[in-house]
Amino acid sequence: MTEPQHKKKFLKLPQYPGGSKAFKEFIAGNLIYPGEAVEAGIEGSVLVGYEINDNGEVLNPHIIKGLGHGCDEEALRLVRMLVYEKARNRGLRVKVNTKTRINFKLKKTTYTYSTVSQKSPEKKKEAPVTYEYTIKF
Repeated sequence: MTEPQHKKKFLKLPQYPGGSKAFKEFIAGNLIYPGEAVEAGIEGSVLVGYEINDNGEVLNPHIIKGLGHGCDEEALRLVRMLVYEKARNRGLRVKVNTKTRINFKLKKTTYTYSTVSQKSPEKKKEAPVTYEYTIKF
């Protein structure tokens, strides 16, 4: 005699409102690159661990893997701003531990300058010479 199989109900993790796309937009829109990291040319990612309570609030954020130069503090500031949807599983309130990677990447800036040099008035038939300089930061 076989018993009827019950549908498996897996734990429902709290979601950021709007999904992962909205989460990435929030991080990109609120990230302030630390001046010390810009001056030092620091790029990389900070791994932040934190808890999400049953009301969707972030608790106890901490750095798992940091970069320094102000990036760790900025990542903690961003994580503290997050608010998730309420989490309940089978009617019970739950607290979830999770982690998030905050990426720090400097924007590459390129400037191009052009200069036109005219030759002497005696050689009017020749085209002017153009010099271009490209500066990358």
